[in-house]
Amino acid sequence: MEWQLNTNAPIYSQLIYNLKLAIVAGQYSPGDRMPSVRDMAMEAGVNPNTMQRALQELERDALVYSQRTAGRFVTEDEEVIEAAKNALAQARVAQFFSAMSGLGFQPAEILALIEVKVKEASDDAAI
Repeated sequence: MEWQLNTNAPIYSQLIYNLKLAIVAGQYSPGDRMPSVRDMAMEAGVNPNTMQRALQELERDALVYSQRTAGRFVTEDEEVIEAAKNALAQARVAQFFSAMSGLGFQPAEILALIEVKVKEASDDAAI
């Protein structure tokens, strides 16, 4: 997994986001065993305690679960994964809408721009 961390937000929040994204995007499939905290922390270049805290948050969200001696696993509950996916999408849409509104676009203009992109994507897929 490639970690994209920056200084604009708390590392802990970015770890949660990146791990959720990896789960909903299928990089970690339902039921997969997650790498160890130490391995993921080393790969991300963060303190293991910070990674542990992020994983505990994912456990609270029911995206991962622990088995005492076997490690952490991705939930097998597809509804939980789908809900996380939708929440991430809604957050992205809200960010996009806010940015576009900040540029002076009205809702109808934003929708028209999106419709153009959807058509372009459909045309590209048909090729």
